[in-house]
Amino acid sequence: MRAALLSFALGVLFLRAFASLPSLPLLAALAAMALGLLLTRFLALGACGLGLAWALLNAHWALDDRLAPALEQRVLWIEGQISGLPAVDADAVVFVLAGATSRRDLKLPARIRLNWHGGPRPLAGERWRLAAELRGPAGLVNPLGQDREAWLLAQGIGATGSVKDGQRLAAASGLATWRDGIRQYLQTRNPAGQGGLLAALVVGDGSGITDAQWQLFQDTGTVHLMVISGQHISLVALSVYAGVVLLARRGLWPSRLPWRLSAAVLTIATALGYGLLAGFEVPVQRACVMVTLGLLWQLGRQQVRLADAVLLALVLVLAANPLVSLLTGFWLSFGAVLLLLWSFAGRLGRLPWWATLGRAQWCMAVGLAPLLLALGLPLSLSGPLANALAVPLMDLAIVPLALVGTLLSLLWSPLGEPALWLAGGLLQGLLWVLTGLAHLAAAWQPVLAPAWTLWLAGLGALLALLPAGVPLRGLGALLMLPGLFPPVPAPGEGLARITVLDVGQGLAVLVRTRDHALLYDAGPRQGSYDSGARVVLPNLKGTGIDTLDVMLLSHADADHAGGALAVARGLPPGRVLSGEVGRLQPQLRARDCEDGARWEWNGVGFTTWWRPDADSNAASCVLRVEARGERLLLTGDIDARREAELVASGKPLAAEWLVAPHHGSRSGSSAGFIDAVQPRGVLISRGLNNRYGHPHPQVLARYRERGVLPYDTAALGALTWTLGRWEVPRGQRQERHWWRIPPPTP
Repeated sequence: MRAALLSFALGVLFLRAFASLPSLPLLAALAAMALGLLLTRFLALGACGLGLAWALLNAHWALDDRLAPALEQRVLWIEGQISGLPAVDADAVVFVLAGATSRRDLKLPARIRLNWHGGPRPLAGERWRLAAELRGPAGLVNPLGQDREAWLLAQGIGATGSVKDGQRLAAASGLATWRDGIRQYLQTRNPAGQGGLLAALVVGDGSGITDAQWQLFQDTGTVHLMVISGQHISLVALSVYAGVVLLARRGLWPSRLPWRLSAAVLTIATALGYGLLAGFEVPVQRACVMVTLGLLWQLGRQQVRLADAVLLALVLVLAANPLVSLLTGFWLSFGAVLLLLWSFAGRLGRLPWWATLGRAQWCMAVGLAPLLLALGLPLSLSGPLANALAVPLMDLAIVPLALVGTLLSLLWSPLGEPALWLAGGLLQGLLWVLTGLAHLAAAWQPVLAPAWTLWLAGLGALLALLPAGVPLRGLGALLMLPGLFPPVPAPGEGLARITVLDVGQGLAVLVRTRDHALLYDAGPRQGSYDSGARVVLPNLKGTGIDTLDVMLLSHADADHAGGALAVARGLPPGRVLSGEVGRLQPQLRARDCEDGARWEWNGVGFTTWWRPDADSNAASCVLRVEARGERLLLTGDIDARREAELVASGKPLAAEWLVAPHHGSRSGSSAGFIDAVQPRGVLISRGLNNRYGHPHPQVLARYRERGVLPYDTAALGALTWTLGRWEVPRGQRQERHWWRIPPPTP
């Protein structure tokens, strides 16, 4: 039976490997074959096929639930109920509308994620009628960074959109309303200034955690402690069970109630109740299933193996929603538990509590490293020490105080406030300690590693975690080295590696020679979203860049320079140049771009052109890069007038590749400028369905009339090629995954 359960889980997990989904007839044939194997007692093969068929069927259902292309960017009146907890972000509120319907009987996705700028704050459980402009569930696609399309699909969200107007139809009701009330109470009372973190610990809502706090938790490897995790569920469940046992042993438990059955029922009810309060995410599901199974087996007087409980929890979680395998949290949650089983299995004797805690942190640091590398996540160098300090404090003090304080506050607020204030104070002290550790050792973003090095690193981690004295254990560290420090191929002499990052409505272009790196613009910043921190910086480090020689900010508009400060803090550049120094943050210490400045790196030529007396878009510093006779022209947001000046100046504008001025706006890409440049291809960096209408149809028509091929980041994702080899740019979306919206056919 264990082999069959494991095979079913592996079949479901194999879903991630598909580039495209097989047709429904093929899927039906697979299911029939799997059932046949089960009936002929080939249980493992049949279970694997059944798991794969079930996962593929769910994937088809999820894709069918996406917004129809005909409804893209249409404003529709829709009705539905607010699902989950709305999150307030700057001047906007973000929420999910479930069960959406339209009076026109249009087919809408079951769940739609909406944002409402400047509108009222809907409450969980309310029913609303909204005028919303709907869009498909697309996202940015870069070598590193969150795969938003996969995340939305796993959450069952088939569309996104922005609300234009709305009216409430019915008051809040249901469990979500209760959760929202607790969250608002904690955030309003704000004990010791930590209301956002307390809400995360009590109701599993992380929207009140600031970007700076998230970065701190990432740097110290303590993210898993700051929202409700399986560890917190297990802790609360164990406390309830231990309380009943203590009362029974002291003769204080009612004799007419069997204490063993009562303890099991109360513990399971507490775990499930806390899980529902937490929103029942994957780590919580795993913990609830394991607690329930362990207690049920104990009631049956059977010896339970922890590995069996983990396996059954894995199967149940995957069977309930096979698409959770697209979520990072799924892999980290189950990976952590399996690593602990591997690390502590087969050891003789018992370790003292402090040694057990230390070994667990060592296991997490070493064992999860290959998984974090595979997921493109940074490694926390201070994580073992930070967790060794934070785990006991969270488990034994902060979480119990937060829960008890909240429970007492529901009865009468003055009863619970002392506990909440004490929990908030302890959190504040913990943040102070974590800040010191983060300053000593921030998170390290390793270079993107080839698949073979990741497999070696995984094998090495398993060997390193074996008990002392096991043969080949010392080989583990050596096997991990290629994954941690993979070979980084650098461009050859006279060549430049170009990457146009997918930053949405903005621009960020990396130019890398053999020994140098230049960043042209740093992506947008809007509200709390900073693409410099979330997209540009991780991808710079992920390509092996540890020194940024020049950051050239074409001008100071937020879509070009908004992410500059985050990049400069994470990877201090040797020089910062710009066409609008006066409008940039003083911390950047930028200098004026020079008109006609030239320099050479590793046989690659760079030239800048700038008009000192211009302002705004026309002040954009233009950069030309030339490698072995092949040229790239980066133009910022120059307009048609500035284009005409450049043409009239007689500057050598001819280039094989042109970054479209102003994202393809109608104000630029004049016919005379295109004729002067004569590009093979035009690179358009913009956000999908942006409100500016970029690129303008007339601009695209001008390029097509001249045989210039467009390469659009909104359609293709990040674009990469080597200048000097006369290649064609390749988009990140061309690496096919079944859940991604495919790139258009050229």
